[in-house]
Amino acid sequence: MAHDVLTRAGVASAAPARAPRRRSGQWAAWGFLAPVVIYLVAFYAYPLYRNLDLSLHKYTVRSFVQGGAPFSGLDNYRAVVDNPTFWPALTHTVVFTGVSLLFQFTIGMALAVFFAQNFRLSVTLRALFLVPWLLPLIVSSSTWSWMLNSDSGVVNALLHSVGIPEVNWLTSPQWALTSVIIANVWIGIPFNLVVLYSGLQAIPGDIHEAAALDGATGWQRFRRITFPLLRPVSAITLLLGLVYTLKVFDIIWIMTRGGPTDASTTFATWSYKLSFGNLLPQFGPGAAVGNLLIVMALIFGLLYIRTQRRAMS
Repeated sequence: MAHDVLTRAGVASAAPARAPRRRSGQWAAWGFLAPVVIYLVAFYAYPLYRNLDLSLHKYTVRSFVQGGAPFSGLDNYRAVVDNPTFWPALTHTVVFTGVSLLFQFTIGMALAVFFAQNFRLSVTLRALFLVPWLLPLIVSSSTWSWMLNSDSGVVNALLHSVGIPEVNWLTSPQWALTSVIIANVWIGIPFNLVVLYSGLQAIPGDIHEAAALDGATGWQRFRRITFPLLRPVSAITLLLGLVYTLKVFDIIWIMTRGGPTDASTTFATWSYKLSFGNLLPQFGPGAAVGNLLIVMALIFGLLYIRTQRRAMS
């Protein structure tokens, strides 16, 4: 009886002591979480809200600074869709993104498989392939602009030395989009190489050895073992590459400024032109184009999540 009374008293005295500890733990958790929340609100939520607000109002330079822009609803979106630049810019965005992803992923996969052999110079060569990824985009884009220059570029000099006519890479409507795609593929290959190479290192070597003993060729091992096991890594690589490539602005703007005659204009460069590239900026239509770009990235992201859920179920 006395023992039960003492036990209850101990539990009662311990209960108030646990409450302050639990509260202190909650405050500590909120303290660690607060910087992340502030960062997301300041650099993601507010800019998205501001961009949506710009696209739904008729802003001028004066109203942009002082406020009081009249509400215009979806007029900015209608103006963007009716603009003659809309369909070419959409086509260029899709082509630029699709072709870039195709070559970046294919070449990155080939290089990852090649370096997975772990030969003597594997580490050194792999480090050299990371250089394009480490360089600032302005440096890489300026370098490609110089290399593809019609008059003094090294690419045309090489073509001339083998008897091939010179190409107006950056000033011809037929070649401008191809030029920026080449530069973007070169810049994006190291990212694919690093991620896919990491995925290859996680695959047990015993599986390949067993397949080799069963008589499987190198291509059969890759198609039936390596590639299926790399599917989750490949999916996230393609998704990240897609989101990044959709919003590429620096490369195109530095090399061609979206020209000539909008031959290399994408949604990213068109949004910038509308908002900041004219003496009379069109903030509303520019924000509308930016929101369409966000919607495109969101749709592909949701498709990726749905595909992953199906694969896991």
